[in-house]
Formats: sequence, C-alpha cells, structure tokens
Amino acid sequence: MYRAIWNLLPGPRWVKATFSLALLVAVFFLLMDVVFPWVSEMMPYNDVAV
Repeated sequence: MYRAIWNLLPGPRWVKATFSLALLVAVFFLLMDVVFPWVSEMMPYNDVAV
C-alpha cells in the first residue's frame, strides 16, 4: 500500500519525500482536531462520580 502511494506521488525522490511528510502532518492534525475529540466524548472515563 505504501509503495502504491509512493508511486502515485509526482516528481523525484526529494519531492515525494516532501509530499509524504506533508501528508503525514495533515493526517496527524486531522486526527488531533477531529477524530480524537469525537472519540474522547464516548469514552467511559469522562463519567466520573465521586
């Protein structure tokens, strides 16, 4: 799968490396901004009763 993504990216090796780094950063920020807050609302550790 990673090889297929690498082959789809245009340009020489350093351009592909830059694009792949940008993709990784974009996925990281998407997870931190959208996915993890959505999942944390459903986790049971938010229901604390003392």
